[in-house]
Amino acid sequence: MNSPALDGLTVIDASTLFAGPMAAMHLGDLGARVIKVEHPRRPDPARGHGPEKDGHNIWWKTLGRNKETLQLDLSGADGAAVFRRLAAAADVVIENFRPDTLERWGLGYESLSASNRGLVLARVTGFGQVGPYRRRPGFGTLAEAMSGFAAATGEPDGPPTLPPFGLADGIASLATAFAVMTALHQRAATGRGQVVDLAIVEPIMAMLGPQISRWDLLGTAQPRTGNRSGNNAPRNTYRTSDGHWVAVSTSSQSIAERVLTLVGRPELIAERWFATGGSRAEHADELDEAVGGWIAQRTRDEVLESFDRAEAAVAPIYSPADIVADPQFAALGTVQHVQDSDFGPMAMQGRLFRLSEGDAPIRHTGREPGADTGSVLHELGYSPDEVAALRAAGVVGGAVDSSTVDALPGPSALDGRRNRSA
Repeated sequence: MNSPALDGLTVIDASTLFAGPMAAMHLGDLGARVIKVEHPRRPDPARGHGPEKDGHNIWWKTLGRNKETLQLDLSGADGAAVFRRLAAAADVVIENFRPDTLERWGLGYESLSASNRGLVLARVTGFGQVGPYRRRPGFGTLAEAMSGFAAATGEPDGPPTLPPFGLADGIASLATAFAVMTALHQRAATGRGQVVDLAIVEPIMAMLGPQISRWDLLGTAQPRTGNRSGNNAPRNTYRTSDGHWVAVSTSSQSIAERVLTLVGRPELIAERWFATGGSRAEHADELDEAVGGWIAQRTRDEVLESFDRAEAAVAPIYSPADIVADPQFAALGTVQHVQDSDFGPMAMQGRLFRLSEGDAPIRHTGREPGADTGSVLHELGYSPDEVAALRAAGVVGGAVDSSTVDALPGPSALDGRRNRSA
């Protein structure tokens, strides 16, 4: 069996909430060793977001998967010393403190890279490390507002609309993972790491298409169109006779023609305005009436089967119950069942793609804060007495598990990785 694609890569996740931790999760999904660093008295707020069962957060079980957990106060000299030793043995550090915070603690890149010139430091903030907004709180909601996303989302006569989930953070997590791997690829050629400066507002802005170029050249902005598109029609959600909803897309001309033929309105295809997506969008009312009226007279199964036979583009609008029952997702292995210490077997979405070589299983779900503090510190060369002293001083936290420490072979897995690019 081949090793996981990122086997041998060590990532320190010193970030909180979603963009940084999710980027670390993506890297861990492909086999990287991820060590999650949290404050002993203020763990990652993500542990309290979303639904719970029996007092255990469900979201964290996914977001924290494949991560060892270490509780460490970075703000004091002793904690900073531990973190420098940890970073000296790592490939990547991901953090999302406000700019200048690491520097104030003596943990800026110059300090961290002094003993590990190959270190990649990914800094994930709302607005980046420079500029007048650099120290503003950087939540994804602000990025969704300032990127242009909210202004272009919603009904034409309604307000700008925010997504009901962390869209900007999720997109930024993918961009962060991509940036980290880019920096690591460059390190392979130069032997040097670098700083990645990622502003959460920019990746979601990039997903909105040529809005900046459009404004520069035409002086116009994309209007709010609800579920419709200004680029093609019919494109909307439609209700079936049995109360379900489906979505139809006609991004290509041939698909648009198949849809109108299917619903019994071939005469519309002959109209001059039907020849392009943009001109079809100007007749969205007429096209929606034709397609929506046809769909409203049929059940969801009938609609899906008819579109499939016509090779037209349609999709059911799914709930989570639909997702877990769908045979396509089953074939892809989208839903994974992972053993959890609190819930037993639990379902969650797996990694984002499949590799013909180098795939990795989900090794475990999100752990309690500080579950691996003792074992990680032992790997770094701290003696049991030193660990106990750090605990007593409040520098580190987590459950004391002497049996785990005693069973370890010695400080080799992390300690031996230091200065690999020196």
